[in-house]
Amino acid sequence: MRQIAALPYRTRGNAVDAPVSIMLVTSRETKRWVIPKGNPSGNLAPHAAAAMEAEEEAGVRGAICPTPLGSYRYRKRRGNGASLMFDVEVFPLAVTQELDAWKEQGQRTRRWFPLAEAADAVEEADLANLIRSFGASEFNRAARQTGLINVVAEKSKVGPMFAWFQRLLPKTGNFFELFEAHAATLVAAAAAVGRLLDGGPGMKDHIREIHEREHEADDIIREVLTTVRRTFLTPFDRGAITSLIAAMDDAVDEMHSAASAIELYEFTEFDPEMKDMAAIIVDAARLAAEAMPLLRDVGRNGGRLHELTSRLVRMEGHADEIHAAGLKKAYQRDGASNTLRFIVAREIYKHLERITDSFEDVANEIDGIVIDHS
Repeated sequence: MRQIAALPYRTRGNAVDAPVSIMLVTSRETKRWVIPKGNPSGNLAPHAAAAMEAEEEAGVRGAICPTPLGSYRYRKRRGNGASLMFDVEVFPLAVTQELDAWKEQGQRTRRWFPLAEAADAVEEADLANLIRSFGASEFNRAARQTGLINVVAEKSKVGPMFAWFQRLLPKTGNFFELFEAHAATLVAAAAAVGRLLDGGPGMKDHIREIHEREHEADDIIREVLTTVRRTFLTPFDRGAITSLIAAMDDAVDEMHSAASAIELYEFTEFDPEMKDMAAIIVDAARLAAEAMPLLRDVGRNGGRLHELTSRLVRMEGHADEIHAAGLKKAYQRDGASNTLRFIVAREIYKHLERITDSFEDVANEIDGIVIDHS
């Protein structure tokens, strides 16, 4: 038996290690904590059906990624006494709206949990592991290694002497902090893209935010390039540093281009495929941001980095399929009757595809660093 589920989440702020919260709901019969789930619908794509379950059971809406996070298995007793095994495919849902009233409000309780507490609250071990793997803010904080000089200075209580000695050492640059700052900007811009393609009266504000985030990203990449030129010792090959930050910046630039096209052509009605691609962009930015702190210790974090990059590549492939299907549908609908609308839709699809392509480039650059340094 197969089911689909949504994993509603939100982050507090845009930092790469911002705490992640998960919304759980109670089941109708046993009142245990679960995620919104249900049976697939023949008329809806699996992720769209999961989004519908989230709205009905938890009263939340947002950008739901068409690429599943993973799956878990549980056994459910039916009314006739049979105990059947269900495989549940889970889709991340970046919550942007909480409804005051929803279909199953009187039958369930909803609550936001910190990530670790949400994993502890559910009964299914596979689901708990899936939740723990979703956001690794605690793991990322642990990955930030304190420098050897600072450790010695702290333990020996001779900080001033070591501070003087450290000033004599060749500079290594603050590349990790810059990677993480750019990733935070990337996450914020992607979230604005997701809200923009939802449509509605706030579109101008979302476009403006995307433009502002692109300017912030430009400032960071300029600092990276300046630091590369001035730094004696770098943590990775200089080419790897510039290629990684350039791939991340390409993603923000294409978000800016997409927002500019939407603003220029006054495009306000977005195809479901466009919204699906935006949801992939939101989740891809989250994964890229999670990877940045792990680069501080590539040898220890190589396994997790490979998991993240594999998922990014898989999501890009899924986005290509969605792009092709959406473009074909737009051509069949508007190619002959409304050619101008088709041309504009094709332009927006082009930028959305380029954003997802950039995330694949980010994944490839990270993989290259892992190969060279793990």
